[in-house]
This record gives sequence, structure tokens and C-alpha cells, in this order.
Amino acid sequence: MLVSLEWLKEYVNLDNIAVEDIREGFIMSGSNIETVEAIGENIKKIVVGKILEIEKHPDAKSLIVTQIDIGEEVIQIVTGADNVKVGDYIPVILNGGRLPDGTKIKKGKLRGILSNGMMCSGQELGITDNLLPMNQNKEGIYILDKEYPLGTDIQEITGLKGHVIEFEITPNRPDCLSMIGMAREAQATFNREFKYPNVALKEEHGDIKEYISIDIEDTKLCDRYVGKVITDVKIKPSPLWMQSRLMKAGVRPINNIVDITNYVMIELGQPLHAFDLDYIEGNQIIVKKAKEGEMFKTLDETERKLDSNMLLICDAKKAVALAGVMGGENSEVKDTTKTIFLESAHFDGDHVRATSKKLALRTEASSRFEKGVDPNVTLIAANRACQLIEELGAGRIVKGNIDVYPNPVKEKGIEVRPTRINKVLGTSLSTEEMKTIFESLEFKVENHGENVIVTVPTFRHDMETEVDFVEEVARIYGFNNLDTTLPKSNSQGGKTIGQILEDQAKFILNAAGMNEIQTYSFVSPKSLDLLCFKEDSLMRNTIKLLNPLGEENSIMRTTIMGNVLEVLARNYNRNVERAKAFELGNTFIAQEDEKSLPLEKKAVTLGMYGKEVDFFEIKGIVEKLFEGLGIEDVAYIPEKNHPTFHPGRCANIIYKDHLLGVFGEVHPDVAENYGMNTRIYLGEIDFELILQLAKTDKFYKQLPKYPAMTRDFALVVKDDIYVKQIEDIVKENGGKILESIKLFDVYKGKQVEEGYKSVAYSLVYRSKDRTLTDEEVTKVHGKIIEELEGKLDGTLRE
Repeated sequence: MLVSLEWLKEYVNLDNIAVEDIREGFIMSGSNIETVEAIGENIKKIVVGKILEIEKHPDAKSLIVTQIDIGEEVIQIVTGADNVKVGDYIPVILNGGRLPDGTKIKKGKLRGILSNGMMCSGQELGITDNLLPMNQNKEGIYILDKEYPLGTDIQEITGLKGHVIEFEITPNRPDCLSMIGMAREAQATFNREFKYPNVALKEEHGDIKEYISIDIEDTKLCDRYVGKVITDVKIKPSPLWMQSRLMKAGVRPINNIVDITNYVMIELGQPLHAFDLDYIEGNQIIVKKAKEGEMFKTLDETERKLDSNMLLICDAKKAVALAGVMGGENSEVKDTTKTIFLESAHFDGDHVRATSKKLALRTEASSRFEKGVDPNVTLIAANRACQLIEELGAGRIVKGNIDVYPNPVKEKGIEVRPTRINKVLGTSLSTEEMKTIFESLEFKVENHGENVIVTVPTFRHDMETEVDFVEEVARIYGFNNLDTTLPKSNSQGGKTIGQILEDQAKFILNAAGMNEIQTYSFVSPKSLDLLCFKEDSLMRNTIKLLNPLGEENSIMRTTIMGNVLEVLARNYNRNVERAKAFELGNTFIAQEDEKSLPLEKKAVTLGMYGKEVDFFEIKGIVEKLFEGLGIEDVAYIPEKNHPTFHPGRCANIIYKDHLLGVFGEVHPDVAENYGMNTRIYLGEIDFELILQLAKTDKFYKQLPKYPAMTRDFALVVKDDIYVKQIEDIVKENGGKILESIKLFDVYKGKQVEEGYKSVAYSLVYRSKDRTLTDEEVTKVHGKIIEELEGKLDGTLRE
């Protein structure tokens, strides 16, 4: 909402308050201000001039030489403008003058002829093309609408000065989408007297019932409809003072009738619409729903297909407007219009929004109806528009009005406890002080014992319960005047077990040299192709967004692997030699039942590349993660069918019957898809299962009393024998005295036959209740070697 400070001062006295203090006051009373713009502050020496003579330039066909009377003297100006004539009053910038953008103008010669200044276009006066009045030429000189005292400062004439404040109006305060609404706020904020515009019609003739009748078929969607008739209409440009106010409010001046309806909408917040009465057939206005598939051409010359839920304004034979959204081309006010029917109505906001959205047609009117308009301002707005039409000599007002208002909306009274307000705010305000605050907001207040009954005007839709009045007292009294206190509570905050485990997992991964990243949950469908997932993969059960920002953010991720690979690729392409990253975040799998919410699961995904990075490094980090979270007996089983990973360098992570995740070297095709010509190692673990399996409790374990015995062995086995197979046999035969097993060497070379490898282990034996003898250990160790040689066809290496 753009608010001209000079216009605002017509309704509330803000004299002797600096602009900065006004801005600060509004902010402290709860009004959010985006910007405060000083209009025309750079303008210097631009005055009103009158063209006395025009001659062709002797040496340039495209230029003319003019003599301009600026009051004190007549000056010569050379210009290329073709829209000026003798007798025109125009803005002239004199020698040494300055334009709004800071450009300085000096006298000079154009093709040998002296020019002592410059005529100004609208753009040079600081008026953008989208706000330039319709009667002005965008490419030409700005022509004033009538005679003005010559030499007068152009800012005094056009009103292009002062300050414009841009407010961000919250959805719960649609009453502030008007000058009157902001004037009420100013009254309460600065404790200054506020006055409504004096609406009175001087000359009326005839009887409106002879011109029009109104019928509302659906009173739920249109609960009030006011009509006025104006005859002897004269369409012409509106005066400069009105054009200036409209432009400051961000509205382009069109003609006097359209400008008046827009002016009243900005002033009072009530959208109006003017029809050419000569095109209203049967002298009837009927508010009813459209027929399914009905076609209607709106003012923007677009043919629109309607449905049976949309509300229309119709005459006896046809639709003439889309209720609350836009008028029809078939009843548009034109330069030839002589009689006008003026509509001021109240439409259901939800319905207007639905219609506007379906037709992709959003207007100033629809925006205001969507947020909420006071139904009790409709007649006032209609009379205000007629008053302005009368004052500007744009037409004669027909006596009377038609006001169809079957179920008037009444003010409501709400009981408010001053003691409760003081308790919530920590203040000690008296009831009288609170009454003063409420009355400054146009509320009516009556005593009711220790409490008060506050009658809320119909323009304040947001005032529904007692707590709403607490907020009003707080903001008008001043949030900055409230004492700073801590909330009183016996509750103690803390993290859940899940959050603690998340922090612990992140700490472990950080300690292992991994960097945490965070990426968007919205991804591109192409990411699943880049990861080489098959068409029937569970990973393709995605949630599609209804209104995505773009194709690259159109689905919700089912895996985080693509996100991590994108981050690694970005680092790789920027010549980062080594990168390690992880993300702990949510994934989303769509259910078969479309009405069901997606399966939302947490996953932790690791990714790394670099010269010294290999399969065993990522495996070691995964092992550290499980060890730190107290998860034991995790197995790593080769996986050869995962499409994202290299078939010979990938493993599933298994705990009993549960698949916890997968890790390994990324398939070369996937690496190529992400533009990386290096080996990449990736892993993804189901963190929901981790949360169920984690054991964070620490148990005391007595230090061993008895010595340990260590035995090493090196076994030659085939290349396709996995370390896990060896360790399973060792554990199975080690009995209670086997304390630990550690792989310390894997050798392949000249001393080992091709197709075989040598694996060396160190076994530690210890008993909790006695010192082991050499015979006991030898017996168990021998059994282990025997089983290894028998089951794995291994040979003990000497």
C-alpha cells in the first residue's frame, strides 16, 4: 500500500512531526514499512511556461525553435518534440536547473541556435511510463491541463513532491488498504485528531427508480449492492491534483470517471465500477451465477470461459461484469458515454478469490475483496464518488440510490477484562487508559462491572476474541514501553533421544574428516536417471509438486545420493582435489494410496573423492559410525546389482535380518553423468533403523586380571574368499577364550600363487577367571586353523 503523506494529512493532523518520526511511530505501533520515498527532492528550477511562438529550425528539419513565456521573461528553447502547439502550458527547466534523476541542464546551441533550457516530458519529471496519464504522450512533452501562473514552480502545480510511504499490509488488516484506514492508525499512533471526508451532494435531479432496478439472486455471494445514476456525463482528463495522488498511489490516470472510482477505492477501500447505462438492456441489474461454459469478454478484450460457480452482474439479456473482478467490454465507459450506472457492492471474498484464480485474472478490486471489504462503506463510497463527479463538473447526479441489503452486518460487542490485559502484558494501565486506546481506534467502549464491553466496527474483521484486544493495547501503548521479562515456567527444555543421536552421528562423521552439507529436498526427476535407477525402482515413487519453481525442483527426493554427488561434482569442477561430505536429512517415498502421506524417512549419506580415498576408507568411517552409536555385529555383504555402484566394489550393510544401507565405489557411468573423471565413494544408511538399534548406554567393564596370549597366522586362500568368511569361522571356533581378532595384512605377490592371496590375522586369547595355559590356547588355535583349511581350502603360510 503506497500512502502519500500529503494526502494522508487531509484526514489527520500530522503537522510538526518529522517524516522520520512518522516512520518510526508507525513501525512501533505494528505497521510494517518497506520504504519511504522523497518525491522530486532533486528537482530544481522547473517552472510553468507558455508557448508563444513556434518556428522551424533553419538547419534541422526535425527541430523547432520556440519562444516560451516564463513570467519574468521570454526565453528561447529548441526542441524536437512534435506534440506541442502555440498556447500550450508546459513544464520548462531553466538554465542551471536539475531533473529528478540529478541531471543538470545548461544552456547551449543546437545546430547553431541558442536554447536557454528544455521542455520536460513526463519521464523527465520522474513519472514512469506505466503511470503516465492516458492523455499524455509518452514520447512527447508533458502538456498541462489548463492555464497556470507563469513561472510557478512545477511541483506546486503537479503535486510531484512530498513523501510516499510503502506499507506492507498483513492479511488480517484489510482495513488498512485505504487512506482512511491508515489515517485511523495515525490517529491512534500519534494521538492526533482524525476526520472523515465530508460527503454531501449539492444538486440532484430526477428519480433513480426511473433509470434502473437491482435484483440479487444469490445473497450469500453478494450481500449488498448499491447503485447510483449520473447523467450529462463529460469524459475528460481528471485535474492534476487527482492525477498526482493516483500516481503516487501507483495507479495510472485514465479519465475523470475512471480516476474518480480509483480515487475512492484508494481513499475508502471500496472498489467501484462504472457502466455505460445506455448499454444496460431492460434497465435492470441482476446479480446471478453464470451458466456452465458461458463465454464473457472482459475489459482487457479477453474472451473467458466461465463455470456455474462464478458470479456475474447481468442486465435483462446478458452479462455485463464479472462480480468483484472486472467489468465487461460490452458496457465499458467510453468518450461518448452520457449516462453512467455506478456500482458499489460487497462480494464474498472467498468466492472472488476462487473466480480470480480459475481465470488467472487478478485486479485491484479482486485483491481487496479477497482480503475483506467493509459492507457498511458501500453507500458512503458511492456517494463520495458522486460528490467528486459533481465537484469536477463531470456529470449530474440523479436523486436517490438503490441499496439492496437484505441482511445488514452489525457491529459486535466483546467483553474485555482490563486485569487480564495487564497480566498478559505486565503493565498496570487503568481501565480509563485502555478505553482511551480503544476509542482512538474507533471502538465504542462501555463499562460492565470490572470489565468493559468493546463494540467493534465492521471494518475490523480481525477483532474476534479478548486476546485481539491485548495486542491492540500493546501496540498502541508501545511495545518499546513494555518491561522485558522472562516467561515464568517450571518446564525445562531438552533434546529428544533422536536429536541426541543425530548430534552424535554428526560428531562422529565430523571427527572422521567429513563435512556436513544441507541441500534442498526438492530435486529434478532427471537426478534419478543420472543415478541409473531402473524404471520400476522404488526410488522412482516420487511426490510431484503442484506448483514447482521449475523442472529442476519439481519432485521430492527419494534418496540423498544425488544431492551429495551434485555437491561433490561442484567441488570437483572447481579444482578441489579432495572432498568429503555427508548429509543427514529426510527422504520421501510416495505410497500406493494417493491420499496417504508419503513415507518420510531420515537417511545419512556419505560421499568422497580424492587421491588417497578408497573403498576401505569409507568402510572404516561407516564402521566408526556404528561403533560410536553402540551397534555391534554389523555385517558387510557384497552387492553386485545396485545400479548406482560398481558391481565389484559395493557392499550392503546388514544387521541380522535388516538392510541398514549400502556403500561402495560409484559406477563409472554415474560418475560420468555428474561430469567427474575420478573414483567416487558413496554410501547411504537408513537412519530410522539406526535410531532403533543404537545403544548409547555405557556399562562398566572390569579391567582384565589375567594375562592374554597372542597368536598370529597367515592363510593363503583364493581371491574370491571374503574376509568375513574367515572371521566367521574364527569366531565360531574360538570359544569363550577368544578375546579379539584383527586383520593386519593382505598380500598378493611373487611368493603367492596367482589367483590367491595371503591374509594375516592376530588373535588375542584371554580368560576372565584364570591364566590360560599354552596347551589350552594351542588346542583352540589349532582347531581354528584346521577349520579354515578345511572349509576354505586354505593353506597355512609359513
